[in-house]
Amino acid sequence: MSQSVDEVLYSASLYSDGQIYRLLKLPPNAVTLAAGLVAEIGLPYCALVADKDEVSLMIPDEARGAYSARLRDAEVSERRYRLITLDAVLASDLVGLMARIAGALALAGIPMLTFAAYSRDHLFVSNDDFDKAMRTLQTLQEERA
Repeated sequence: MSQSVDEVLYSASLYSDGQIYRLLKLPPNAVTLAAGLVAEIGLPYCALVADKDEVSLMIPDEARGAYSARLRDAEVSERRYRLITLDAVLASDLVGLMARIAGALALAGIPMLTFAAYSRDHLFVSNDDFDKAMRTLQTLQEERA
């Protein structure tokens, strides 16, 4: 049975870990380095995206400092991010959830970055926008209750 966006918004918890994150860009040939860093950093959250043009890492800012020697060639975002996880197991055929979330945040003037895991969606907002983003998403949930 498929989930509806309204069901997910009603039942999901909004989780954040209180960490500050940074987005890093490395050249495409740095994928092995990046994968090693992700393995070493582990929790609370990190993400690795590799494509033909670049390797992107979202890692705790604290870890970026600890691994600065290995990341000396990385381009580091100036923006500091905070994590918001939609803490619910999401069906793979769910349609429109991120559209609804992106729409609400766009109306509030809040940019976001999204990362999908196997069964959960994660988004990152600027540390400066975090409180407003959480209020916006909580309001969106209440509208669906």
